[in-house]
Amino acid sequence: MITALTILIAINSFMLMAIVLIQNPKGGGVDSTFGGQGANQVFGAARSTDFVEKLTWGLATTLFVLAIITAIIVSNSVGAVGNEIPLQSQG
Repeated sequence: MITALTILIAINSFMLMAIVLIQNPKGGGVDSTFGGQGANQVFGAARSTDFVEKLTWGLATTLFVLAIITAIIVSNSVGAVGNEIPLQSQG
């Protein structure tokens, strides 16, 4: 389970990096280097910018939620294993 969540986090992070790099730093739309002209022609300039921005926020939120879920699962699995270890007696 932890491995699957880690893989999902890695894929999500890669997609988030790609989407952030596609964005135009001036906020004017998708950068033409990464196919922005085609997206602007299909969706229009405003729609493609809105789509990329919504996708960025969605991926960032998903990454945040996946990280919290993974942390909870890891802490619960470590806590369960930690309770089974017998204490050493002094002496």
